[in-house]
Amino acid sequence: MEKKEEFKIRHIISSLEELQYGSVIITIHDGEITQVDTTEKKRFPLEKSRTVKAR
Repeated sequence: MEKKEEFKIRHIISSLEELQYGSVIITIHDGEITQVDTTEKKRFPLEKSRTVKAR
């Protein structure tokens, strides 16, 4: 495998390892990887909402 291709594969693997929630999109043109987009989502626990009692 070419060094350039190895670099691309390592970048994709690294992106996946660092991601807890989200997506990695790999764009390919003419059979070659041309772009890697990573979208990360942060999740926060929901707080219990206070209910307002009617009078």
